[in-house]
Amino acid sequence: MKQIALDIGLAPGPTLTNFFAGPNQATLQHLQLWVSNDKRSPVPTYLWGVGGSGKTHLLRAAQASLREQGCAVGWMDASVAEPSGFDESWRVVILDDVHLFTAVQQQAAFNWFVNATTPSDGQQRWVLAAGSVPPSDLVLREDLRTRLGWGHIFQLQVLSEPERRAVLRQQADERGVFLSDEVMDFMLHRFSRDLSSLIQLLDQLDGYALQTQRAITIPLLKAMLETL
Repeated sequence: MKQIALDIGLAPGPTLTNFFAGPNQATLQHLQLWVSNDKRSPVPTYLWGVGGSGKTHLLRAAQASLREQGCAVGWMDASVAEPSGFDESWRVVILDDVHLFTAVQQQAAFNWFVNATTPSDGQQRWVLAAGSVPPSDLVLREDLRTRLGWGHIFQLQVLSEPERRAVLRQQADERGVFLSDEVMDFMLHRFSRDLSSLIQLLDQLDGYALQTQRAITIPLLKAMLETL
């Protein structure tokens, strides 16, 4: 499988609306209520599932929705090498890929969690987190691991191939482009089956088709790959 660098400048940001739930409908409904209700449950929410199941999409979508409401959000994922201290202006703390957290990140995450759930100023705050395994299987410091497993826990399932096809078809229709079954077969069988990667590939392909003024075909996709 060839690894390609994708220009995702054309990609729409993750939203709860453009998340294709499939078997994860209960998780999506929980987050839709969670972001829209300032009286949301005080216990944390933890999502888990293998790569490509949609965890980061949902967390980024929740972050975007909360920010649109004027809600300050603290975000930490495994790429944040030097996490900041807790900011009391935050109303929500979001922790992504917690299974990859270093000792430094675990310390920061624990500090954020404690400050969010036991605020000294009496202001209610909330925690949303995600990892690749259930809380009981996380290889983290015990005080953080148990707190992540304290509240609502949802397992995300990877979409089936027919469901991934449906999402790609929907995404292509929204862009006003025709995606043939042959091109879709090529994309699904030659590249990562992770849905976010496939959508990024579609964005790249759409942009290349516009640039070259050609229809989206397998030869066009191969030509695009040769330019990368």
